Amino acid sequence: MPRSVGIDSQTPNRNKYIRAKTVFSEAFGKNINLTLFAAIHVFAFLGLFFVEWSWKLVTLCIGLYYLRMFGITAGYHRYFSHRTYKLDRIPAFIMALIGSLSLQKGVLWWASHHRYHHKFADTEDDIHSPTVMGFLWSHCGWFLLSNDHSKVLWPYIPDLAKRYELILLERYHMVPGLVFALFLYLVGGYPAFFWGFIVSIVLCWHGTYTINSLSHVYGKRRYDTPDTSRNNWLLSIITLGEGWHNNHHAYQHSARNGFFWYEFDPTYYILFFFSIFGIVRNMKPPAWNLLDKMLIKN
Repeated sequence: MPRSVGIDSQTPNRNKYIRAKTVFSEAFGKNINLTLFAAIHVFAFLGLFFVEWSWKLVTLCIGLYYLRMFGITAGYHRYFSHRTYKLDRIPAFIMALIGSLSLQKGVLWWASHHRYHHKFADTEDDIHSPTVMGFLWSHCGWFLLSNDHSKVLWPYIPDLAKRYELILLERYHMVPGLVFALFLYLVGGYPAFFWGFIVSIVLCWHGTYTINSLSHVYGKRRYDTPDTSRNNWLLSIITLGEGWHNNHHAYQHSARNGFFWYEFDPTYYILFFFSIFGIVRNMKPPAWNLLDKMLIKN
């Protein structure tokens, strides 16, 4: 039976979710995050018609999209959330900085909520389950339509809470992204700012959110997990390998989400490259003995 009450006051029950959805029309006036989120989207859309473009600017947009996505997939997700490999503290801090360029809040907030998600995946206590709360809520509504998820869940990150540099970055998590936006403007003018920051970051937001929403709805299931996670090759291209979500939920401690050679996982390839130089160490492999027992028999 799913629990009716969350672990603490930071973890809302189902009634709070429903209440948050019913006040959607009022949220814009009360929730600054939602207001800014909507404004940036409108700004990005209108700018497509008025801001100059070139293939060089489009390349900048895509390049910075994947840089941010790597900070999320390799840093926020596979390292800080799941500790699937080892980094020294300076490279780890750099990875956190890259992740913060995506403006998806701080690394401690991100990792703590993600660990919570894995513990209660696709139950009523899951913070962003599409099968329980629907697509919009799982995609972005869970952190935009309610302030219940605005704080770090400290009990879930005792290992990370010991690092003062991460606590400092958490406190000022907006600063790296905004400084980077200013840098783009000073170097390349308004077009570089628009394509390299505004458009690129909106794409990165929704690319990341698809793993919470679409990868629990569309795709194939190789392993019998207690949730609805699925493998989706298209989402893996969009998210540098995170689309092999059923693999990941079957064994979340692996540094690679694409368990087989034909499963495209660029994040793992880059991590493997860094491991050649000793920057990345102790990458955990899939636990085949456990995974074989979870295979779905066709």
